[in-house]
Amino acid sequence: MQRLICRPACMVVACALLAAGLAGPAAFGQAAQTGPGKELKVGVLVPLSGPVPDFGWSTRDGILLAVDDWNARGGVLGARIVPLVEDSQCSAGPATVAANKLIVKDRVHYVIGEVCSSASIPVAEITNAARVIQITPSSTYPDVTVAKDGTTRPYTFRVCFTDPFQGSVAGRFAYGYLKARKAYILLDPGNGYVRGQAETFEAEFTRAGGRIAGKGVYTGGTSSDFSRLLELVRTTSPDVIYLPDYYNVVNVVCRQARSMGITTPFLGGEGWDSAELDKSATSGSYFVNHYAFEEQGPEMQQFQKVWTSSHGEGAKPPGVLAALGWDAANLLFTAIAKAGVDDPDAVRAALAGISFAGVTGAMTFDAKHDPAKPGYIFEINNGSVRYLATIMP
Repeated sequence: MQRLICRPACMVVACALLAAGLAGPAAFGQAAQTGPGKELKVGVLVPLSGPVPDFGWSTRDGILLAVDDWNARGGVLGARIVPLVEDSQCSAGPATVAANKLIVKDRVHYVIGEVCSSASIPVAEITNAARVIQITPSSTYPDVTVAKDGTTRPYTFRVCFTDPFQGSVAGRFAYGYLKARKAYILLDPGNGYVRGQAETFEAEFTRAGGRIAGKGVYTGGTSSDFSRLLELVRTTSPDVIYLPDYYNVVNVVCRQARSMGITTPFLGGEGWDSAELDKSATSGSYFVNHYAFEEQGPEMQQFQKVWTSSHGEGAKPPGVLAALGWDAANLLFTAIAKAGVDDPDAVRAALAGISFAGVTGAMTFDAKHDPAKPGYIFEINNGSVRYLATIMP
């Protein structure tokens, strides 16, 4: 999500890997044996503290449900799956430390995570140097799977769509469905997650014939008073306000906007999806998301069955981060089963050619290890969030 790369820390970790003799799977000896009585260790990097713990706990729940489901059916290749969960805090420093521990000390071959791109990018540098498979459930920034030189990171995959895709979906929805002709964009230009969506929203919206009435910039993490920006928004009378940030920022902006009498609908991305979203302040607004619980295929029915078994009848439906965590874990275990061996290179080849049906959509991977998936639009109204539309790639 946010783009923050800590290269010095990554270089230190890479040196630690080399010093430990863990430059690749060969350093682990032969591929780990599987079968009855054996264990398959899987690293799980999620932010259980930090700025977005709600995302981390939800993702972890989805992953662990998938682990329990597979173990109840005999595990993977007869081996029991053992998840090793680390709090990576949606931050480069803690994430690289946790990844180093998982690879050097715990000697995992597979890592699920991180949630935020700011953490997944430096982790990707470590996992690829060590030739360890990494699957991120929800890191949407393009640089997660693609290195600075433009080459695809061979051991990193994602199950979510990218920021440019969801920005373009929002632009198409604003112009075609909302009939908006004038939009105002609020963004934190230092946050790659926000900036990536804003850029493609603008491109898609203007390509369709819309006009950007203005842009208001703020600094995430330090901005708490948005009244000056919102006064500028008011003077332009836009049809829609595009705010592609996380729920914690969205709550503050929308509360202040409503207190100032601004009733214009807001529109955002999947960072809005949280139990902590203020549904009163955001009422009448919309956001793009990765899946719709209402689309009941066989994969969703199985997910719902396992979720209900764990959380009880009448429990709230699983959120998108739980669904993405579930899909990331199931994708990994399916690829290991398809490879027929606990070996990262064999699993990498299986992932590259896989056709996987998940609860967030059927997916195959392109040359950048990104899946082609639809975007789902949700509307917030009267304290509830409801599925509204599906927009295909």
